Amino acid sequence: MTGKKFLIIQTAFIGDVVLATALIEKLHHHYPDATIDFLVRKGNEGLLKSHPLLREVLIWNKKRKKLLNLFGLLATIRSRKYDVVVNVQRFAATGFLTALSGAVTKIGFDKNPWSRFFSIAVPHLISTKENPLHETSRNQLLIASLTNDMPAKPRLYPVTFDFEKVKPFKNQPYICIAPASVWYTKQYPATKWISFLNRVRYPHKIYLIGGPDDEQLCESIRTGIDKPSRAVNLSGKLSLLESASLQKDAMMNYVNDSAPMHF
Repeated sequence: MTGKKFLIIQTAFIGDVVLATALIEKLHHHYPDATIDFLVRKGNEGLLKSHPLLREVLIWNKKRKKLLNLFGLLATIRSRKYDVVVNVQRFAATGFLTALSGAVTKIGFDKNPWSRFFSIAVPHLISTKENPLHETSRNQLLIASLTNDMPAKPRLYPVTFDFEKVKPFKNQPYICIAPASVWYTKQYPATKWISFLNRVRYPHKIYLIGGPDDEQLCESIRTGIDKPSRAVNLSGKLSLLESASLQKDAMMNYVNDSAPMHF
């Protein structure tokens, strides 16, 4: 498929996009001359900023005029005349985009409501104790017929600007705390974070990270610990790739099952 055009669709949350970047790596490895585009939900496009293996990042605004934007995306996708569309999700909206994409080959999971219109419908296997399956391995099944059975690793590409932005915070040993999660049931309670940080006696700086919506939570934790001066609330002050750049050199990162865990 030299010179062919691929579109990967993953409009779920940040961590899901991070895991799906493994498909970019794998497709590029097997088809170095191919063009690869990626579709994400609005707000997640910063993850793929300046990605060297992508031509374009398409964005679906789900929060405002969702259906109108969906049909607009379909028109855009059809105009690109992709050879292969790979849909990582099982939901109807992205199945609709895949089925009507006009691509020569349309690939997705069999649990998608539109899977009957896909060229290849891959069984969506559930991980079990007896047969554990990582998400990257499950996603890899979508392109196994185009590549091989070995999954690639996810990868983000922070640029020099991202590292320069967080460089001032790296002048002493530090740890990162990401206390929030999209899902409240996956979120460690603030009182427990405070109790934990009060037990951290080594002289590391503490950086609380998260999105703009997490600022109040992070501040309540910072002010709740015995020595608030040890901690800095950076929530809402760093982009996604800047946060990843900060986490890269931390002595330890403490997170929930959330985007920073995948970083």
